[in-house]
Amino acid sequence: MTVTTANRRREVGFASARSLLLTVLGEFVHPRARPVWTSTLLEAMASLGVEEKSARQALARTASEGVLTSNRDGRRVHWSLTPHGETLLREGTERIYGFLRSSHPWDGQWLVLTVSLPETQRALRHQLRTRLTWLGLGSPSPGLWVTPDATHLDDVRRVVADLDLAGRSFAWVGAATGIGDERRLLEDAWDLAGVEDLYRRFLRRFEQRPAETGRGSFVAQVELVQEWRRFPFLDPDLPRELLDHDWSGLRAAAVFHDLHARWHRRAQAEWDRMVAGRA
Repeated sequence: MTVTTANRRREVGFASARSLLLTVLGEFVHPRARPVWTSTLLEAMASLGVEEKSARQALARTASEGVLTSNRDGRRVHWSLTPHGETLLREGTERIYGFLRSSHPWDGQWLVLTVSLPETQRALRHQLRTRLTWLGLGSPSPGLWVTPDATHLDDVRRVVADLDLAGRSFAWVGAATGIGDERRLLEDAWDLAGVEDLYRRFLRRFEQRPAETGRGSFVAQVELVQEWRRFPFLDPDLPRELLDHDWSGLRAAAVFHDLHARWHRRAQAEWDRMVAGRA
């Protein structure tokens, strides 16, 4: 194994135990559609540098959010995904693995959404921001959301309806008029320089990563997906027409998919060994 326990423990400082647990569930539990013992999950989390207390807290929190449900079998407990959990992980998987897979021509149309929400409604504002950011929208100023991907109109309409914000919102689709600086709009709506720095860090960490075997392959795949899964929240996947240089995300995406394909079989086999060892 090329990844030491000490290194793994340092990495956990950059990602919560719950986030790592969701990655494990998405990569290994969801595809099998079978319950998994607590002891298996604790062993997997320990491999990633998560102490038992933190791993148990992550399980409890994830269950309280309706993603997991537990069942007792004698003195042992196993966990299953709820319908909500299955939907959450399926949609996340589709977004993570479809992100930056192909370029798409731009028709010049922008989708613009205005939403009036007072500062006091922080929970609702957070829900709105989380869901619109997941769709790739950016906010250049308070209450204003934009995206050059007008195909998200139905998705935005669904978010507005789900959060009961129809009476406070207005949306339209159209081309830019040439008034104002489009480059400034992009910079205000998204932290593109910051996202590109993260892509460069991703490439430095993974582009020359050596081959992994055994438990190392499991750890490597989780760490790879854990790092990659944040980019759909950060990168709006702008059309090439709006970028003034070769976007580092495209190279990072190629590295991600190449390494995942290379490590996948061994990582899945290692998971099966953990499951069998706790049966």
